[in-house]
Amino acid sequence: MVTETGIGRIIAKVMLLKSYICNIMLPKSIIGKLLVWRLRHIKQSQFVLILSVLVGIGSGLAAVTLKNTLYYTNYFLTNGFSYHGIYYLYLAFPVVGIILTILFVRYVVKDNISHGVSKVLYAISKNSSQIKPHNTFSSLIACTLTLGFGGSVGPEAPIVLTGSAIGSNLARLFRLDYKTTTLLIGCGAAAAISAIFEAPIAGAVFVIEILMLDLTMTTLIPLLITTVSASLVAYLLMGNEVLFSFTLNSTFNLKDIPFYILLAIFTGLVSVFFIRASIGIESFLKRFSIAKRVVFAGISLAILIFIYPSLFGEGYTILKEAIQGHGEVIGNFSFFGELKHNHWIFLIIVFGLILMKIVAMALTQGGGGIGGTFAPAIFVGAISGLFFANLVNEIFGLSLSQTNFALVGMAGVMAGVMHAPLTAMFLIAEITGGYQLLTPLIMVSAIAYLTSHIFESHSIYTRQLAERKELITHDKDKAVLFFMSPRQLIETNFSIIDPQATLGELVKVIAISSRNIFPVVDYEGKFHGIVSLDNIRQIMFDNTLYDSTFVKDLLIMPDGVIDPDEPMDSVVQLFQKSARYNLPVLENGKYLGFISRATVFSQYRELLKKFSDD
Repeated sequence: MVTETGIGRIIAKVMLLKSYICNIMLPKSIIGKLLVWRLRHIKQSQFVLILSVLVGIGSGLAAVTLKNTLYYTNYFLTNGFSYHGIYYLYLAFPVVGIILTILFVRYVVKDNISHGVSKVLYAISKNSSQIKPHNTFSSLIACTLTLGFGGSVGPEAPIVLTGSAIGSNLARLFRLDYKTTTLLIGCGAAAAISAIFEAPIAGAVFVIEILMLDLTMTTLIPLLITTVSASLVAYLLMGNEVLFSFTLNSTFNLKDIPFYILLAIFTGLVSVFFIRASIGIESFLKRFSIAKRVVFAGISLAILIFIYPSLFGEGYTILKEAIQGHGEVIGNFSFFGELKHNHWIFLIIVFGLILMKIVAMALTQGGGGIGGTFAPAIFVGAISGLFFANLVNEIFGLSLSQTNFALVGMAGVMAGVMHAPLTAMFLIAEITGGYQLLTPLIMVSAIAYLTSHIFESHSIYTRQLAERKELITHDKDKAVLFFMSPRQLIETNFSIIDPQATLGELVKVIAISSRNIFPVVDYEGKFHGIVSLDNIRQIMFDNTLYDSTFVKDLLIMPDGVIDPDEPMDSVVQLFQKSARYNLPVLENGKYLGFISRATVFSQYRELLKKFSDD
């Protein structure tokens, strides 16, 4: 038995702990009394603000926990190591981390927890904003195993999923509606970004741009409250220790504007490669079994880390040194370090790092690791800025600020990859401690986004969801239609008539009916067509035809039929193509009733009010 082994006993205990955590809840009687007391004494708007604070505190604690687990795991494994020299454990650790992550996900979590931001979008789009309770902790553990062991990903997406899960499960505990649950999910995501970077404005903007929450006072105030709460928790517990921060001393030079425009186009194109390469590599790896996937991804990742040791982990430490004016460290921390003294070879080394970081990230995720694209986008953006500044300086003999171009390059790649220019702009402004670069940040973020959007209409978070038609957060109409079901709109007060009935029998049915359409249905319930009052008006009073004319000769086929389980947006498209005000609903050829335009429009308006009610 597996449970008789040491590993088996550990897994069994972890699964027991998982079950215990996921099922922690107050007795139903206490919950009931609490809900009643809340309804009597606290207004809904006030209660949402209270919950936003709780979500902010919970997400802030989760972010602090992840920061510490990552730090101490990495410290324990690599203490005493140096990038200056070849340490083969650096090559093995990421593979071990991926294997441990796969074991944890497969045998403990037993659920897909990769691509945290995409899972949040999917929950909002297709799962009524319900996120499973285990997501409040499972992503933290999996990310620690992957990134703590040197996987080339970032911690932001897992912590976003964790914060969103906290918001979703708090809403479920208090039995809140979909709209409020979605808002609390947004609060959790915003709080996560705010806490991990101590950037409250960027956290709020991230949710508005990525999750597409409506920008109203009803959503904005809770978002701001939760981001400030999370940021304060992170600051109180860890001070100024954030994933990445930088104190900017240089200022923006007006004469550099043409080069910032070129940088924006360059980072936009890098973003396109980032999206396509990462999705392409992951799709390629999914063709193989888990074992083959781990072997291929692990060996490939080890080779890349051997060539570029700075690909080990998220790379913020090396990145900070490079931005501070020590760009040569990129050459030091590579297999080609001895060649860095030649400027052109150094540029090739730097450009290679841009490409290899994207590949390393995709290999880590595709191999089974858990992490996000946020940190890799920042890393790639900074290196792209350094490369561009060095290239221009080398060609034209200028002295562009490598620091400024690296920081602005971060915003460019983030804007292009995530299709979130405002998030990129505010995040870089906040983590640099000022807005001296606000003008180039705005310019580069906007142009890089537009450049990327020409080739990729969806961000890295939404492309695969959109291809599977599982994305509704970016379309208000689809969001409303998702919550409408054809079965709920079926009208059954239509008088049916047998196809073998005579015109006389049909006239008798017409006389007691309030409708002008008559479905033709046989004794088995099979639908044959419809008889329209307008089409028989000229003969219905000719009693000489009553016994010789049959319904089967008068029926016509409708412009279209509706399946009761088809998506509501397909129903709306069918109405748009048809000139009819009523369409029949058939299930396996059997008649159920009709759906009318008026009923669809009426329920749509009611739901739209709930979605947009301030």
